[in-house]
Amino acid sequence: MTDLPIPLRWMLFGATAFAIVGGVVGLGLGLIAYPPTAWFAVFEVGVPAGFLGGLLGLASGSIAWGIERSGDTPA
Repeated sequence: MTDLPIPLRWMLFGATAFAIVGGVVGLGLGLIAYPPTAWFAVFEVGVPAGFLGGLLGLASGSIAWGIERSGDTPA
């Protein structure tokens, strides 16, 4: 995964991390609200959290990439 550009790498990491956390939170909320359909809450919370994590990771990775590139300019 180190051969990917920084923004894409950060996007994948953010999407994965947020989707896992969102899925766990969705499962907990689903079990509290209505246990027979708790599995659906995993997707209902996890998928939007994954999209949000991907967007935040892409933005952060783009900023990091820009900072890294600004240091590469010749004197």
